[in-house]
This record gives sequence, structure tokens and C-alpha cells, in this order.
Amino acid sequence: MKPVTPPVTIAGTFALGTLSAPDQAPFPGLVVPAGQVLDLCTALGEPRLTTRGLFERWDEVLPRLRALATDASESWLPLEGLRVHAPIDPLQVFQAGANYRQHAIEMEIIYRPADDPRTAEQARADLAAEMDRRAAEEQPYVFIGLPSAVTGPYDDVVLPAWAEKPDWELELAAVIGRPAHRLSPEEALDYVAGYTIANDLTDRAGIFRKDVPAIGTDWLRCKNAPGFTPLGPWIVPSESIADPQDLHLTLKLNGETMQDESTKDMIFTIARIVSHISQTAQLVPGDLILTGSPTGNGVLRGILLRDGDVMESTIGGLGVQRTRCVAERPS
Repeated sequence: MKPVTPPVTIAGTFALGTLSAPDQAPFPGLVVPAGQVLDLCTALGEPRLTTRGLFERWDEVLPRLRALATDASESWLPLEGLRVHAPIDPLQVFQAGANYRQHAIEMEIIYRPADDPRTAEQARADLAAEMDRRAAEEQPYVFIGLPSAVTGPYDDVVLPAWAEKPDWELELAAVIGRPAHRLSPEEALDYVAGYTIANDLTDRAGIFRKDVPAIGTDWLRCKNAPGFTPLGPWIVPSESIADPQDLHLTLKLNGETMQDESTKDMIFTIARIVSHISQTAQLVPGDLILTGSPTGNGVLRGILLRDGDVMESTIGGLGVQRTRCVAERPS
């Protein structure tokens, strides 16, 4: 695959990524806005170091990374010509669903019963009130994703032949930097080391199982095909993001804007999502937490992903992700 050289549009002085030179093994890289990268295996003297390994020692290594980002004496490499992989290989992936007000309302409108006597306007008003009630009284809705679905930010996305209604879902993803269990919302963000871009692709036709309607959604089938979670390009340290609840998300399909929203529209904040997950699960460094997708999905527009489509995603200060869809070829 030909390496892609994207612009480094990041907040702060540095970000982290996983990169490789042609025919060489991937390495954890310190990336700076000037378009240069530092091989951290060399800079830190740890030949077997991985990006996940950095987050396993985040509190210890962060001051060193800050210093390296401005050290002109180090052997910086040009980003051009390097392949950009998914920035981290997570052990666990947690995904929040129905977490943006307008998205949740639109999806409820689409899937509401045919015999609902309310007008669309009445239903929207009722649903808006329901979103307020959820935020005040309920808990986030979270399910589990597969690390094997994660792919690079510029890799092609293969659309499986069985996927009848493939759709996009741009999401802000948080990366955990400390072991965590049973956190309060007030302390949860202290355990988030950084943020990155995720696109949580979904086969809309596979969400609901007709053979077992009482069980509900089939997230394995509809979201976890190989490559259905393009990730990155970079992980930007949380200290460089002034307010993760005030970031703008934009997804363009073939140059046309589809999703265009702020994280302000979240029903449950990132802190509440992390806290909620930690009440049940033991979070470990490098875990990935997807925080939901705003309105503007293809199913709302009658548009589905097709062979040759190009998705370009941005989240303020986190860089640009660009992936091309290719239809699965007969084996």
C-alpha cells in the first residue's frame, strides 16, 4: 500500500501515532505539527516499545514526551513516505450508542412503529423531552466492540458482500491511560490520556435480529467486520484539548458534508460514559472508548456506502482521517 502523507493538524505540541517505513516493522511515533516524527523505540531506548506500551506507563512517560517534542537534537524523520497505522492496538473497545440528542431523535423517528398516531413534529417534541429525562435519570447505553475491527486512518475499508446497508458513524474516541475501576464522573477524565478519531461503520440491515426480536440488537454482525473501525490518525494528549465537550465533528462523503455537529450535543458526557463503564468493567491503559455519533448518518439521507466512496473525517485538533470504500471481491 502506498503511504499517505496527511497534514498534521493537531492541538498542542505533539501527538502519538503508529507508523512504519516501507518493508519495516511499525513503531510508536511522536508526531509534531511541522510534519516530523520521532521513532520512540530509538528515542527512549526500548526496541520492543509499542504505542499501547506508552499508555501503560502514561504518568511516567508523559513528561519525557513533552521534552522530546521540542528537542531539536533528536533524529526527526519526515512524515512523508511513512505509512500511518491505527494509532493503537486496544485490548478492549467500548462503544456508547444513542448518545447525541439529534441523532437519537432522528433514529427513533425512523424506527418508530407504523401505527404511531403522532405527527413527526409531535414525536420529535416528545423525544426531545425523553432525551432530557435520560440525561437526568438514566445511564449511558454501552456495548462491546472487537479490536480486530480496528484499521488504519487511511486504509481502504472493505464492504462485505453480506452488508446490505453499510453506513458511517464519526465518533470521538477516548484512550484510557491508567487502570480504572468504579470511578466517579468527577474523577473519570483524569484517567483519559488522550483522544482520537473513530468511524464506527454499521450495517443498518443487520442491527435488529428478526429471529430473536426479544433479544434486540446484533452488534457483532452489524459493526465488527474487519476494518469497520477506522481509527486515528493520531492520539492527542488530553492536556492539549481544552474542553472535549466542545469539539466539532465533520464527516464528508465524496466531498459533501454529511455529519456536522459538536460534542456539546452529547446526552451523556465523556466523564459519565467512562464512569459508567468502570462501574462494571476493569479499564486498562490503551482501552478505547467510543462516545457516540452525531446526526447525519447515511440512513437518514437515503444514502449508503458504495464501492469507491471516500469518507473524510475531522474532529477539532485531532487531525484528518480519510478512507476509501471498496466492495469485497470474490475469493
